Amino acid sequence: MMGLRMKAVVVTFAVLSLFAAGCSGKKKPGPGDAGSDLSDQKLPEGSSLDAYQKGLRPPGDSGPLKDIHFAFDSYELDESARQTLRDSADWLKDNGSVRIEIEGHCDERGTVEYNLALGAKRAKAAKDYLVSLGIPSDRMSTISYGEELPLCSEHTESCWAENRRCHFVQLN
Repeated sequence: MMGLRMKAVVVTFAVLSLFAAGCSGKKKPGPGDAGSDLSDQKLPEGSSLDAYQKGLRPPGDSGPLKDIHFAFDSYELDESARQTLRDSADWLKDNGSVRIEIEGHCDERGTVEYNLALGAKRAKAAKDYLVSLGIPSDRMSTISYGEELPLCSEHTESCWAENRRCHFVQLN
């Protein structure tokens, strides 16, 4: 079984490969292309992967910012996700100095590359909605972990549904 550090190397390599492949095309993504901009797919100091590796927080611990969930093979925000994001936006407005990282996660089905791209689209959809609610874009970064940091490891629909999420991490 691959250790967490090795998985992080594989995920980083896959993201960099996707970014490099995306740079070779002539068409630039438009502002409405969810997940097409991987430019903010970096690990800031204190990132969640760093926190996982150091054991500083368990997966699923969001504090005042709650996870949102997605349907299978989707990055569309349902009404429950939108309400959770509205609550998060209210908290972020009351705490104007807080920066967050939005993690996109997937279940284990699909290829590594596909799940990384879907996770990026999920994180971008959440970020875009928060921006539409008045949260400045420069207070948020996104990252996709694809299927690499599951909350649940059973091979059941209920477990997969738990893993299809965006997780929000306070960076300061």
